[in-house]
Amino acid sequence: MQTTINFNVVRKNPELIAPSKPTPHEFKALSDIDDQEGLRFQIPAIQFYRRSLSSKEKDPVKVIRDAIAKALVPYYPFAGRLREHANRKLVVECNGEGIVFIEADADVSLHQLGDSLYPPFPYLENLLHHLPATAGIINSPLLLIQVTRLKCGGFVFATRLNHTMSDAAGLVQFMSAVSEFARGHASPSIQPIWERHLLSARNPPVVTCTHHEYGDSTPSDEINMVDRSFLFTPVDISALRRSLPPHLRDCSSFDIATACTWRCRTISLSLNPEEEIGLSCIVNVRKRLNPLIPEGYYGNAMVYPAAVTSAGRLSTSPLQHALELLRNAKSQATWEYVKSVADLMVMRGRPCLKTRGIYLVSDVTRAGFGEVDYGWGTAEYGGPALCGIDLVPGVVSFALPYMNAKGEKGIRLTMSLPPNVMDKFINQVQKALVDARKSLVIRESAL
Repeated sequence: MQTTINFNVVRKNPELIAPSKPTPHEFKALSDIDDQEGLRFQIPAIQFYRRSLSSKEKDPVKVIRDAIAKALVPYYPFAGRLREHANRKLVVECNGEGIVFIEADADVSLHQLGDSLYPPFPYLENLLHHLPATAGIINSPLLLIQVTRLKCGGFVFATRLNHTMSDAAGLVQFMSAVSEFARGHASPSIQPIWERHLLSARNPPVVTCTHHEYGDSTPSDEINMVDRSFLFTPVDISALRRSLPPHLRDCSSFDIATACTWRCRTISLSLNPEEEIGLSCIVNVRKRLNPLIPEGYYGNAMVYPAAVTSAGRLSTSPLQHALELLRNAKSQATWEYVKSVADLMVMRGRPCLKTRGIYLVSDVTRAGFGEVDYGWGTAEYGGPALCGIDLVPGVVSFALPYMNAKGEKGIRLTMSLPPNVMDKFINQVQKALVDARKSLVIRESAL
């Protein structure tokens, strides 16, 4: 359990970083996947870096500030502002105004922030300053970055992104470009590609698939949430996997941990057995489509296909049931499905994702936040800065990468739940893992 840490941060006044060279003044339309209501919010990410002997004479703030200005030349839309046109269509005015940058110093060392760097971060507001005047979606800066020097020589890179511009993969692509300029490269190894028309609606639009993920977006009445993250170790994943029937044992660690979490969460909520519930996993479609989305595309290239069942059926069925539903839902993420989502946005006024009766999990285990190297090595932690999404408390979880000393991979899943439900959820997860080990022992003893 993480505890609150008190430390002081001294910030300089926010500044705007513009591209280091002149860039085109033009208007670029977002895709119809980008500008849906469910992505019109700011999402924070954070990276922690240790002191590097090879970079001890360098100031991370200056290095990163200069690198951002260079990266904003090829990524010049990030330096612009969103405008809303007819039918709520979002368009970037590429005007070179720049992104918000904050320089800060903290009187704390990295080791004082705790041995385990993962959300929830009780000190996040110190490392990512909230500027209400810049927090809008329309006519506001598209990125806010705070770089905070630590007294040990390390630093923290925290950013807040207008989610309509990019998904996790797109943000990491931009960060990687900044890191390459910071390390002295003349240009990014991956050139950015706009091409947002690839994920826009057809003419005429036609919804050809069933989209359980869009529907009732009434906010939850529960606002008092507890944030936690839960580790599924390699041993836990192995036990769950080996307790499954043979045809499901090739499932990914993410699928197994997510299916287990969905089932435990549903039991803990004590829902009406007849209530319809859903699990929606964000699917990155960059390498799933034919033709492939070109390398360098940094827009939102994801869909949210949902598995649907009843609370009673999920709660009383074995893990196998949840896992089969999850796999079937993810398999829907075809080119036709993506186009159907885009068409749905245009035909129905860009509706919001469903938030009632659904649980949404975002897999960032392979997004690469932790691999970005600004010249101080890879991050101690890189990824989401929150356990969920503030706008829809208790709906969204993140799957974070974990690796033990042996190099074996597990999963860390964040969770936000009401306090009394969180206690039940912890017990359900522990019970699921114990039951999986018992099932394994029984099965092996019968051989």
